[in-house]
Amino acid sequence: MSKTALVVDDSPTMRQMVAFTLKNAGFSVMEAEDGKDAVEKVSTGPKMDIVVTDLNMPRMDGIELIKELRKLSAFKFTPILMLTTESALEKKQAGKAAGATGWIVKPFNPEVLLKTIAKVMPA
Repeated sequence: MSKTALVVDDSPTMRQMVAFTLKNAGFSVMEAEDGKDAVEKVSTGPKMDIVVTDLNMPRMDGIELIKELRKLSAFKFTPILMLTTESALEKKQAGKAAGATGWIVKPFNPEVLLKTIAKVMPA
């Protein structure tokens, strides 16, 4: 059974690049354009095995998305990776405090993304 990933980014190009990387690694992928869209989709969609989200998005940013997902029992232990251009320590600390499992700075390297996912996902 394949693993399911949620990719959240307001940039369609970035969503497609991450989704392409994950699909090639055997994941089923659901995409969302921002945090609100993601919350709506996970409330009715399949269980996610991992979430990869951007930080800076309209309507609901990545930090708020993580906080909302962590309130849901289905996402209590789900790995959530922040994939963003932000690298400031205070942003990383805010992400960790919200419940982010890891932080990857864009532009991303597909191999690094997959290695990070392998580290944080239960086998």
